Amino acid sequence: MTDTILPNGIKDSGGDNYFKKGCNPFAQTGRSKLQNKRASLNQQIIKQMRMRAGAENLLKATSNNKVREMVVLELSYVNSNLQLLMEQLEGLNSSVEVYQSSQETATIPLIPLGLKETKEVDFSVAFKDFILEHYSEDGKNFDDEIADLMDLRQACRTPSRSEAGIELLAKYFNHLPLLESRFFSPTRQTGIFFTWYDSFTGVPVCQQNLSLEKASILFNMAALYTQIGSRSDRQTIAGLEEAISSFQKAAGLLNHLKETFTHTPSYDMSPAMLNMLIRMMLAQAQECLFEKTVLPGIRNNFYSLLKMAQEATKVSETYDQVHQSMIQAPIKDNVPLFWSTMSQIITNHYRSLAHYFVATALLDHQLNPSDDEDQQEKTLSQVYDRLPEGRSPLDILKRRDERRRIGKAHLRRAILAHEEALRICGLCRDLRRLEVLQEILQASHQRSVNKFADNDNEDEFTDYMEAPDIISKTEHKAEMEVPTLSKGPLSIFSAKQRWTAPRTIQLRPDDGDLGFTLKGEQPVQVVSLDPLCPAAADGLKEGDYIVAVGNTDCKWLGVSEVMRLLKDVDEDGISIKVVSMMDSNPSMPTKSATFCGNLPKTYSMICLAFDDDDKNPKSRKVTKKPSFLSWGLKNRLKSASTLSLPTADASSTLPWSKPCPTFPSSSSYNNDSALY
Repeated sequence: MTDTILPNGIKDSGGDNYFKKGCNPFAQTGRSKLQNKRASLNQQIIKQMRMRAGAENLLKATSNNKVREMVVLELSYVNSNLQLLMEQLEGLNSSVEVYQSSQETATIPLIPLGLKETKEVDFSVAFKDFILEHYSEDGKNFDDEIADLMDLRQACRTPSRSEAGIELLAKYFNHLPLLESRFFSPTRQTGIFFTWYDSFTGVPVCQQNLSLEKASILFNMAALYTQIGSRSDRQTIAGLEEAISSFQKAAGLLNHLKETFTHTPSYDMSPAMLNMLIRMMLAQAQECLFEKTVLPGIRNNFYSLLKMAQEATKVSETYDQVHQSMIQAPIKDNVPLFWSTMSQIITNHYRSLAHYFVATALLDHQLNPSDDEDQQEKTLSQVYDRLPEGRSPLDILKRRDERRRIGKAHLRRAILAHEEALRICGLCRDLRRLEVLQEILQASHQRSVNKFADNDNEDEFTDYMEAPDIISKTEHKAEMEVPTLSKGPLSIFSAKQRWTAPRTIQLRPDDGDLGFTLKGEQPVQVVSLDPLCPAAADGLKEGDYIVAVGNTDCKWLGVSEVMRLLKDVDEDGISIKVVSMMDSNPSMPTKSATFCGNLPKTYSMICLAFDDDDKNPKSRKVTKKPSFLSWGLKNRLKSASTLSLPTADASSTLPWSKPCPTFPSSSSYNNDSALY
């Protein structure tokens, strides 16, 4: 079992301090090895890009011919190394076998997405400075919360391939709007850089705002769903349903990413690339729906065979659309050859299956007097978009020779499609390694050849009639499952507002009246202030927010709770702390360094200036102090690793739709007011 290590390096045996971690990064699983290779390649790519940037700058700055010749030679070496690294990264994206089910199954492998890599981020210094400057509180009081946040982000780099991993990413994603609201002011930069690597090119992208962080977490959630779907046991109904749901959720997340973050600088999250990925996820879900239909077996009758032919045509059609989008510029320059070749193979494979089913229905099932002639004619007419000239569905059904000719024509198209799939498979090195794919294609091809041989008559005149195309139709279409992502609670205390330091006001009742009214949600606000009351004389202002009553923190208390604290004030009075909202400065444009362009020749220069080693150690944890800045990482989460997977409740609801329990929701606010 993988031990959970606390940030200070001390092992915890359990209890309240036992919280959720990602997978053990040192676990020698196939998936972890691939992800470690990806991280290593990203570092090598950025090193070569730094060298190329320096060489190009030197080439522009020097006029010495000998120096220029040396720089040009060095650039050729660097570009060659970059090309080799890109090919290795493409090979990682083509390594689908490690993500498949561990069961011995005869199913075509599915294509998962790899997780985006990122650098570690140290929030401690920037957040403490902002807390002191903006909220007038000592940032050291929040060392524990900041360390918890950094631990959560670090765990998100290695999520487990399960629902627990999805919940881990969703939890961090739901914290990001709160961080953005409270610490990322439009009027100042925090100095925190978020760096993420393109999953296809390895090019780093660096920004100071949270848009890139949110988009990348969404991408990784979708990628994790594809890995869960690829691992499912597709020899069982439950495994197929898990795969279908996973790919549909991945498509929904990618679509949400495309519609919400329209100017993401990373190429793997560009609209064109996301459109292609959405189509690929839906195509794989449609393939799993077909497998779920045929898993119990196909009834050998006329209607069932024609129905399955149209279902197979639907799968072939969706994969053909995926392949067409993959070969369009500029996607074709960055999509692995394995992906486009695989989509082409599956297109031909299911097209051949469709023609085989129609041929079997025509050759093995003759029209008998007891059959419903009108129903068979209607069914056959709905299979074809057009028929050969001079032929009608009823003629094909009644005339044995016509039925035989059309059936053999379908078998010829099935054999040709299988041969094309085998030919394409032999052209790709990575596909040649997938023995299960080779076996499936060869078995399907041999079955069509045997069927044709059983119905071939040497005495017949050779007929090269072209079989008509089959219309696609399905009863179960793959659809995106659109998630309901949490927007996060609206907080009065945010980075967009500027506040005074807390002021202490002494309240003394005057004939049982404190001289003001409370209203609002959390925190409560002072309204209808009597300018002649003692509190006004002590400095209380209209519109002030009460943040403490005596020694009780009431930033998260409603009107009724604050009323109970103030109703028993005696003649000695009670002290309260209030803050006032100040006028905010006009916002300034956000400055960020981003990657833009098509190939790795354009990249972020800021991210090249930072190294993984330039990190500040995490702050030592101290005793927590309740505050409106607490974001609620108090519920320690259980250990989740690939070596010892956690037990998670299976639920149809998506994890990100669950409310965060440590934040007050609008439904819990009280809108009542009270007069003192």
